[in-house]
Amino acid sequence: MSGRQVTLKLEPSLFGEREKRIAFSGKLTATAFKYPSGVSGLLMENGAGSVTLLPFQGQQVWDAVFFDRSLTMKSMFDQPLPTCDYLGTYGALFLHCGGTSMGNPGPTDTHPLHGELPNLPHTEVQLVFGEDHAGAYFDLTGTARTTRAFSHDFVSRPRVRIHEDSTTLEIVVEVENRAGKPLPFLYLGHINFRPVDGARIIDTVRDDRTDAIIREPKLAPGEDEAVAAYHRSIAADPSSHRMLRGGVPVLPELVLTMKAASGAGGWAHALQKHADGSGDFVSWNVDELPYAVRWMTRGPDQDALGLVLPATAAPDGLAAASANEQIVWVAPGARWRTSFRFGAVDPAAASDLETGINSIRDR
Repeated sequence: MSGRQVTLKLEPSLFGEREKRIAFSGKLTATAFKYPSGVSGLLMENGAGSVTLLPFQGQQVWDAVFFDRSLTMKSMFDQPLPTCDYLGTYGALFLHCGGTSMGNPGPTDTHPLHGELPNLPHTEVQLVFGEDHAGAYFDLTGTARTTRAFSHDFVSRPRVRIHEDSTTLEIVVEVENRAGKPLPFLYLGHINFRPVDGARIIDTVRDDRTDAIIREPKLAPGEDEAVAAYHRSIAADPSSHRMLRGGVPVLPELVLTMKAASGAGGWAHALQKHADGSGDFVSWNVDELPYAVRWMTRGPDQDALGLVLPATAAPDGLAAASANEQIVWVAPGARWRTSFRFGAVDPAAASDLETGINSIRDR
């Protein structure tokens, strides 16, 4: 099968209330289904675990299960809902964020939280089976177009690739500017792991005091003392956030924008290393995605670790990105592209990754 591909066009009519196996190749199996909410889901099994994708709604990775555990954040949503409202259906392991805006809107911004991409409807959806140097794989890909008169016209073509027996998800995003003027573009890959008590955060950020900017938390008047104490401790010693301790509330959220050192080919890495030696990781190219955003919230309703959300800009809204010259300008007819990886690792692979991270950070 080397060098060959088999492509299946996915139509919404394939997805019904009853699960339906629609394709298989070796250990790769695709099952189509529909959530009670009406959102279409695609369950992909690969011999190492399973990944649940939303082929038509943002091409989100709703969940992934490897090593008999879900990698995905705890949220208030037990299923995705059919809405473009970012916080109205928030519980995925991975979302594409950005477009003509990205991040939390600032005081003068009017754009939606994290821009157009997170729940953008996708068409021309395809499931591709193939083989490359790493073995058999499947791709989910599609096309999403957003057009606004006198403003912008661009097409996003994301892809997620998962190999047989692998616990790594490979993401590629390509954006084409179809307008007759330059496209101001921003992007952030929102990866939401479930934090593990007792885990340590290890990455290629050399010094948290100089290479990380902490967003000042917006605490409610009379906020619980434990919440306020946590944020005071991080302000006093930013590196203290790297040890995940059970029972410590992180509310409403912790946000850091970091500069990460890179190794061969411009790649940087981050690892949530569990107490048992296994872990979760993110690898990204700092030449394409120069901002390493860390986001964490821990409370009764949400429990999430954005270990690294690789981004083109800090997540502070369009006005801030423009003022700080963090906009990516895509010429008419041109394309912008990036790729990154994330997933789970066993203890041996986690140890190797930690060694590699240390060699980059300490040189």
